[in-house]
Amino acid sequence: MYTGLINYRDGAPVKTIPAPSDEHLVWPEETAMQVADKQVPLPVDRRIELTMKKFTHTHHQHQTTLGNTLYKPVLVPTLYTALLMGDLAANSSVYGPQTNAYILKHLEVVEIVINNPELEDHTFHFHGHNVQVIETGPYGNSSTENREPVAHKVSGPWPMWRDTIQVHGFEFIRVRFRADNPGVWFLHCHLAWHEYNGVAVVFVEAPGVLQQRQSVPKEMVEMCKRQGIPTQGNGAGNQEFDLSGLPPAVYPSS
Repeated sequence: MYTGLINYRDGAPVKTIPAPSDEHLVWPEETAMQVADKQVPLPVDRRIELTMKKFTHTHHQHQTTLGNTLYKPVLVPTLYTALLMGDLAANSSVYGPQTNAYILKHLEVVEIVINNPELEDHTFHFHGHNVQVIETGPYGNSSTENREPVAHKVSGPWPMWRDTIQVHGFEFIRVRFRADNPGVWFLHCHLAWHEYNGVAVVFVEAPGVLQQRQSVPKEMVEMCKRQGIPTQGNGAGNQEFDLSGLPPAVYPSS
């Protein structure tokens, strides 16, 4: 919560504004809320676990990953690779390790577990889907920060749907969705500088179905050409699994 004062005239008197307080606010607990249409939890076909990892890489910068590596944009937009690489689009390697790409099958129910073993809270946003919030609970050792353990909470019979979720420090969250929207979808931290620094993954959903239903509009191809963005090939603009030309992926040190 922020309070600001805008001054439109030089010399105008400055008012004293009391410091804001959020003590009176009641923060919603997604696991305590239920949907009105009484949708039950989806049955799980596949589980993906993403653990946040804080590290210092070779440039002495402090970074946090979501999963295996820092997300970094590649040379060819991932949507173009998914649409134009044929059967190879179902192999995550063609997108480059920097994309943190996960290939999803059409209509499978995916359960995502995000583990946050650090003190800092993170807000994650799902593109392309709403998700059922199934469970939250403690993760990691909160005693290292003199913080009370996070309470374990399970949703009721009709879980709430969200496209944005809060993962508190030393907490895990479990969510589910059905992969019924073929495309290339971003999952990222909604703190702008975290997203910029690569706290994100990409879901390449049903690329075979996507290729049957959509194509790259020529207007988009022209727009990319004007900006010098390649529009063909794998993440590096090459064929098959030749990723030469991409900057090296950044992995947490062991």
